[in-house]
Amino acid sequence: MKRYLVPNDYMADPAVHVFNNRLYIYPSHDWESGVPENDNGDPVNMKDYHVYSTDDPMQGDIVDHGISLTVEDIPWAGRQLWDCDIAKKNGVYYLYFPLKDKNDTFRIGVATSSKPEGPFVPQPDPMRGSYSIDPAILDDGDGNYYMYFGGLWGGQLQRYRDNKSLEAATFPADDEPAIPARVARLSNDMLQFAEDPRPVVVIDETGKPLTAGDNERRFFEASWMHKYQGKYYFSYSTGDTHRLCYAIGDNPYGPFTYQGVILTPVVGWTTHHAIVEYKGKWYLFHHDSVPSGGLTWLRSLKVCELEYDADGKIRTIEGTE
Repeated sequence: MKRYLVPNDYMADPAVHVFNNRLYIYPSHDWESGVPENDNGDPVNMKDYHVYSTDDPMQGDIVDHGISLTVEDIPWAGRQLWDCDIAKKNGVYYLYFPLKDKNDTFRIGVATSSKPEGPFVPQPDPMRGSYSIDPAILDDGDGNYYMYFGGLWGGQLQRYRDNKSLEAATFPADDEPAIPARVARLSNDMLQFAEDPRPVVVIDETGKPLTAGDNERRFFEASWMHKYQGKYYFSYSTGDTHRLCYAIGDNPYGPFTYQGVILTPVVGWTTHHAIVEYKGKWYLFHHDSVPSGGLTWLRSLKVCELEYDADGKIRTIEGTE
Protein backbone atom coordinates (compact mmCIF):
# COMPACT_ATOMS: atom_id res chain seq x y z
CA MET A 1 0.00 0.00 0.00
CA LYS A 2 1.23 3.47 -0.95
CA ARG A 3 -0.33 6.83 -0.25
CA TYR A 4 -0.07 10.29 -1.77
CA LEU A 5 0.23 12.64 1.18
CA VAL A 6 -0.42 16.07 -0.35
CA PRO A 7 -2.66 15.43 -3.37
CA ASN A 8 -3.47 19.09 -4.03
CA ASP A 9 0.08 20.40 -4.37
CA TYR A 10 3.44 19.31 -5.74
CA MET A 11 5.80 18.34 -2.93
CA ALA A 12 8.98 16.25 -3.24
CA ASP A 13 12.33 15.33 -1.65
CA PRO A 14 10.94 14.59 1.83
CA ALA A 15 12.92 14.72 5.05
CA VAL A 16 10.96 13.11 7.89
CA HIS A 17 11.56 13.02 11.65
CA VAL A 18 9.67 12.26 14.85
CA PHE A 19 9.21 15.26 17.14
CA ASN A 20 6.81 15.38 20.09
CA ASN A 21 5.41 11.93 19.18
CA ARG A 22 4.36 13.12 15.70
CA LEU A 23 5.87 12.62 12.28
CA TYR A 24 6.99 15.91 10.74
CA ILE A 25 7.57 16.06 6.99
CA TYR A 26 9.84 18.66 5.37
CA PRO A 27 9.52 18.49 1.58
CA SER A 28 10.70 20.75 -1.18
CA HIS A 29 7.96 22.52 -3.13
CA ASP A 30 7.71 22.25 -6.91
CA TRP A 31 6.33 25.21 -8.84
CA GLU A 32 5.70 25.40 -12.57
CA SER A 33 8.41 27.63 -14.04
CA GLY A 34 7.89 27.36 -17.78
CA VAL A 35 11.60 26.58 -18.21
CA PRO A 36 12.38 23.67 -20.59
CA GLU A 37 13.73 20.53 -18.93
CA ASN A 38 17.53 20.25 -18.71
CA ASP A 39 20.26 18.44 -16.78
CA ASN A 40 20.86 21.41 -14.45
CA GLY A 41 17.42 21.16 -12.86
CA ASP A 42 16.38 24.67 -13.94
CA PRO A 43 12.67 23.76 -14.34
CA VAL A 44 12.61 22.77 -10.65
CA ASN A 45 11.56 26.21 -9.45
CA MET A 46 11.43 25.95 -5.67
CA LYS A 47 10.87 29.13 -3.69
CA ASP A 48 9.42 28.14 -0.32
CA TYR A 49 8.97 25.33 2.20
CA HIS A 50 5.85 23.96 3.88
CA VAL A 51 5.90 21.69 6.93
CA TYR A 52 3.42 18.83 7.39
CA SER A 53 2.71 16.51 10.31
CA THR A 54 0.67 13.42 11.06
CA ASP A 55 0.17 10.74 13.70
CA ASP A 56 -0.57 8.06 11.08
CA PRO A 57 1.20 8.36 7.71
CA MET A 58 -0.83 5.65 5.97
CA GLN A 59 -4.35 6.71 6.98
CA GLY A 60 -4.29 9.72 9.29
CA ASP A 61 -4.88 13.39 8.60
CA ILE A 62 -1.97 15.31 7.11
CA VAL A 63 -1.73 18.75 8.74
CA ASP A 64 -0.29 21.56 6.64
CA HIS A 65 1.44 24.00 9.00
CA GLY A 66 1.87 26.50 6.19
CA ILE A 67 4.91 28.25 4.78
CA SER A 68 7.93 27.99 7.07
CA LEU A 69 10.63 29.71 4.98
CA THR A 70 10.84 31.52 1.63
CA VAL A 71 13.65 32.59 -0.66
CA GLU A 72 12.78 36.21 0.13
CA ASP A 73 13.52 35.57 3.83
CA ILE A 74 17.16 34.67 3.16
CA PRO A 75 19.63 37.58 2.92
CA TRP A 76 22.12 35.83 0.62
CA ALA A 77 19.53 34.22 -1.65
CA GLY A 78 19.71 33.80 -5.35
CA ARG A 79 17.28 31.05 -6.43
CA GLN A 80 16.30 27.36 -6.14
CA LEU A 81 15.51 26.42 -2.53
CA TRP A 82 15.99 22.68 -2.93
CA ASP A 83 15.85 19.67 -0.58
CA CYS A 84 16.23 20.39 3.17
CA ASP A 85 16.59 18.53 6.46
CA ILE A 86 16.24 19.35 10.14
CA ALA A 87 17.64 18.51 13.57
CA LYS A 88 16.65 19.32 17.15
CA LYS A 89 19.13 20.20 19.89
CA ASN A 90 18.44 21.76 23.29
CA GLY A 91 14.91 22.76 22.32
CA VAL A 92 15.95 24.52 19.09
CA TYR A 93 15.09 23.24 15.60
CA TYR A 94 17.77 23.75 12.96
CA LEU A 95 16.65 23.67 9.33
CA TYR A 96 19.43 23.06 6.78
CA PHE A 97 18.75 24.05 3.19
CA PRO A 98 20.63 24.30 -0.12
CA LEU A 99 20.18 27.50 -2.09
CA LYS A 100 21.96 29.14 -4.97
CA ASP A 101 23.62 32.38 -3.94
CA LYS A 102 23.71 35.52 -6.05
CA ASN A 103 26.53 33.96 -8.13
CA ASP A 104 24.32 30.94 -8.92
CA THR A 105 26.46 28.65 -6.75
CA PHE A 106 24.81 26.28 -4.29
CA ARG A 107 25.61 26.81 -0.61
CA ILE A 108 23.98 25.34 2.49
CA GLY A 109 22.21 27.63 4.92
CA VAL A 110 20.75 27.25 8.40
CA ALA A 111 17.51 28.62 9.84
CA THR A 112 16.22 28.19 13.38
CA SER A 113 12.93 27.98 15.23
CA SER A 114 11.59 27.07 18.67
CA LYS A 115 8.90 24.90 17.00
CA PRO A 116 9.25 22.00 14.55
CA GLU A 117 6.81 23.63 12.13
CA GLY A 118 8.59 26.99 12.18
CA PRO A 119 8.53 29.67 11.00
CA PHE A 120 12.31 29.56 10.63
CA VAL A 121 14.66 32.51 10.86
CA PRO A 122 17.71 32.14 8.58
CA GLN A 123 21.27 32.96 9.50
CA PRO A 124 22.66 35.97 7.59
CA ASP A 125 25.24 33.88 5.69
CA PRO A 126 25.60 30.30 4.45
CA MET A 127 27.69 27.76 6.35
CA ARG A 128 31.40 28.36 5.88
CA GLY A 129 32.90 25.89 3.44
CA SER A 130 29.53 24.52 2.34
CA TYR A 131 28.70 23.57 -1.23
CA SER A 132 26.35 21.45 -3.36
CA ILE A 133 22.90 20.21 -2.29
CA ASP A 134 20.78 17.68 -0.37
CA PRO A 135 21.82 18.07 3.27
CA ALA A 136 20.74 15.15 5.47
CA ILE A 137 21.31 15.16 9.23
CA LEU A 138 22.08 12.23 11.51
CA ASP A 139 21.55 12.66 15.24
CA ASP A 140 23.83 9.86 16.43
CA GLY A 141 22.35 9.85 19.92
CA ASP A 142 25.65 10.61 21.65
CA GLY A 143 25.58 14.39 21.29
CA ASN A 144 27.11 14.36 17.82
CA TYR A 145 25.28 15.44 14.68
CA TYR A 146 26.50 14.75 11.14
CA MET A 147 25.56 16.28 7.81
CA TYR A 148 25.65 14.20 4.63
CA PHE A 149 25.37 16.17 1.41
CA GLY A 150 26.10 16.45 -2.31
CA GLY A 151 24.56 15.92 -5.71
CA LEU A 152 25.88 15.65 -9.27
CA TRP A 153 24.95 17.55 -12.42
CA GLY A 154 22.65 20.40 -11.32
CA GLY A 155 23.79 19.79 -7.74
CA GLN A 156 27.29 20.99 -8.73
CA LEU A 157 29.27 18.35 -6.77
CA GLN A 158 31.48 17.70 -9.82
CA ARG A 159 32.81 21.25 -9.40
CA TYR A 160 34.72 20.31 -6.22
CA ARG A 161 37.69 18.17 -5.22
CA ASP A 162 39.01 17.98 -1.65
CA ASN A 163 36.51 20.68 -0.64
CA LYS A 164 38.01 23.16 -3.11
CA SER A 165 36.26 24.48 -6.18
CA LEU A 166 37.70 23.62 -9.59
CA GLU A 167 38.20 25.98 -12.50
CA ALA A 168 36.15 23.58 -14.61
CA ALA A 169 33.83 20.76 -13.56
CA THR A 170 35.26 17.30 -14.18
CA PHE A 171 33.95 13.75 -13.99
CA PRO A 172 36.12 10.67 -13.41
CA ALA A 173 36.58 8.02 -16.07
CA ASP A 174 34.24 5.04 -15.90
CA ASP A 175 36.90 2.83 -14.28
CA GLU A 176 37.87 5.41 -11.65
CA PRO A 177 36.20 5.76 -8.22
CA ALA A 178 32.83 7.49 -8.39
CA ILE A 179 32.40 11.02 -7.04
CA PRO A 180 31.30 10.47 -3.42
CA ALA A 181 28.82 12.21 -1.17
CA ARG A 182 30.33 14.18 1.70
CA VAL A 183 29.92 13.98 5.49
CA ALA A 184 30.95 16.38 8.24
CA ARG A 185 30.28 16.54 11.95
CA LEU A 186 28.47 19.71 12.97
CA SER A 187 29.77 22.24 15.46
CA ASN A 188 28.34 22.41 18.98
CA ASP A 189 26.17 25.40 18.03
CA MET A 190 24.87 23.47 14.97
CA LEU A 191 25.61 26.40 12.67
CA GLN A 192 28.89 25.32 11.04
CA PHE A 193 31.00 22.30 10.16
CA ALA A 194 33.22 21.16 13.04
CA GLU A 195 35.64 19.60 10.54
CA ASP A 196 36.43 19.47 6.86
CA PRO A 197 33.88 17.39 4.96
CA ARG A 198 35.04 13.84 4.20
CA PRO A 199 34.15 11.52 1.30
CA VAL A 200 31.39 8.96 1.89
CA VAL A 201 32.94 5.92 0.23
CA VAL A 202 30.64 3.12 -0.95
CA ILE A 203 32.50 -0.14 -1.59
CA ASP A 204 31.56 -3.41 -3.25
CA GLU A 205 31.70 -6.86 -1.69
CA THR A 206 35.46 -7.08 -2.39
CA GLY A 207 36.20 -3.80 -0.62
CA LYS A 208 36.79 -1.72 -3.76
CA PRO A 209 35.10 1.68 -4.16
CA LEU A 210 32.23 1.74 -6.64
CA THR A 211 33.36 3.25 -9.94
CA ALA A 212 31.92 6.15 -11.89
CA GLY A 213 30.82 3.77 -14.65
CA ASP A 214 28.85 1.61 -12.22
CA ASN A 215 25.87 3.95 -12.55
CA GLU A 216 23.29 1.42 -11.36
CA ARG A 217 24.94 1.39 -7.92
CA ARG A 218 27.10 4.51 -7.47
CA PHE A 219 26.03 7.65 -5.61
CA PHE A 220 24.41 10.52 -7.51
CA GLU A 221 22.38 12.55 -4.95
CA ALA A 222 19.77 12.36 -2.15
CA SER A 223 21.78 11.17 0.85
CA TRP A 224 19.90 9.78 3.84
CA MET A 225 21.26 8.09 6.96
CA HIS A 226 19.44 5.98 9.51
CA LYS A 227 20.45 3.35 12.04
CA TYR A 228 19.04 -0.15 12.40
CA GLN A 229 20.23 -2.78 14.87
CA GLY A 230 23.38 -0.80 15.59
CA LYS A 231 24.42 -0.42 11.94
CA TYR A 232 24.56 2.74 9.84
CA TYR A 233 22.45 2.60 6.68
CA PHE A 234 23.54 5.13 4.06
CA SER A 235 20.93 5.39 1.31
CA TYR A 236 20.97 7.49 -1.84
CA SER A 237 19.71 7.95 -5.39
CA THR A 238 21.61 6.73 -8.43
CA GLY A 239 20.19 9.66 -10.41
CA ASP A 240 20.13 8.86 -14.12
CA THR A 241 19.45 5.16 -13.43
CA HIS A 242 16.56 6.13 -11.15
CA ARG A 243 17.12 3.77 -8.23
CA LEU A 244 17.26 4.20 -4.48
CA CYS A 245 20.14 2.10 -3.15
CA TYR A 246 21.77 1.56 0.22
CA ALA A 247 25.02 0.55 1.84
CA ILE A 248 25.85 -0.40 5.45
CA GLY A 249 28.72 0.65 7.70
CA ASP A 250 29.87 0.45 11.30
CA ASN A 251 30.29 4.18 11.97
CA PRO A 252 29.04 7.53 10.61
CA TYR A 253 32.03 7.98 8.29
CA GLY A 254 32.03 4.59 6.63
CA PRO A 255 33.17 3.01 4.44
CA PHE A 256 29.76 1.63 3.54
CA THR A 257 29.35 -1.72 1.82
CA TYR A 258 26.78 -1.77 -0.98
CA GLN A 259 23.73 -3.92 -0.20
CA GLY A 260 21.07 -3.46 -2.86
CA VAL A 261 18.05 -1.55 -4.14
CA ILE A 262 15.44 -0.06 -1.83
CA LEU A 263 13.13 1.33 -4.53
CA THR A 264 13.06 0.53 -8.25
CA PRO A 265 12.44 3.40 -10.71
CA VAL A 266 9.27 5.45 -10.29
CA VAL A 267 7.39 7.52 -12.88
CA GLY A 268 9.50 10.65 -13.21
CA TRP A 269 13.23 11.31 -13.36
CA THR A 270 14.34 11.93 -9.79
CA THR A 271 14.14 9.67 -6.77
CA HIS A 272 14.60 11.19 -3.33
CA HIS A 273 13.54 9.82 0.03
CA ALA A 274 13.55 9.54 3.81
CA ILE A 275 13.45 6.43 6.00
CA VAL A 276 12.05 6.66 9.52
CA GLU A 277 10.70 4.45 12.30
CA TYR A 278 7.43 5.49 13.93
CA LYS A 279 5.28 3.57 16.42
CA GLY A 280 7.13 0.34 15.76
CA LYS A 281 6.92 0.45 11.96
CA TRP A 282 9.37 1.63 9.33
CA TYR A 283 8.36 3.90 6.47
CA LEU A 284 9.82 5.01 3.16
CA PHE A 285 8.82 8.52 2.09
CA HIS A 286 9.55 9.41 -1.53
CA HIS A 287 7.87 10.98 -4.57
CA ASP A 288 6.86 10.35 -8.16
CA SER A 289 5.34 12.26 -11.07
CA VAL A 290 2.16 10.26 -11.67
CA PRO A 291 -0.33 13.00 -10.64
CA SER A 292 1.31 15.56 -12.96
CA GLY A 293 1.19 13.16 -15.90
CA GLY A 294 4.89 12.37 -15.74
CA LEU A 295 6.25 15.93 -15.59
CA THR A 296 9.58 15.42 -13.89
CA TRP A 297 9.61 18.89 -12.31
CA LEU A 298 6.14 18.54 -10.74
CA ARG A 299 6.35 15.70 -8.23
CA SER A 300 4.05 14.34 -5.55
CA LEU A 301 4.86 13.10 -2.07
CA LYS A 302 4.27 9.42 -1.26
CA VAL A 303 4.72 7.00 1.62
CA CYS A 304 4.77 3.21 2.02
CA GLU A 305 5.89 0.76 4.66
CA LEU A 306 9.47 -0.53 4.58
CA GLU A 307 10.53 -3.98 5.78
CA TYR A 308 13.78 -5.73 6.71
CA ASP A 309 14.54 -9.43 6.46
CA ALA A 310 16.06 -11.48 9.27
CA ASP A 311 19.58 -10.44 8.20
CA GLY A 312 18.79 -6.73 8.29
CA LYS A 313 18.52 -6.33 4.54
CA ILE A 314 15.84 -3.98 3.22
CA ARG A 315 13.21 -5.67 1.07
CA THR A 316 13.06 -4.06 -2.38
CA ILE A 317 9.95 -2.00 -3.12
CA GLU A 318 8.61 -1.70 -6.69
CA GLY A 319 8.43 1.96 -7.66
CA THR A 320 5.49 1.69 -10.05
CA GLU A 321 3.20 -0.50 -7.94
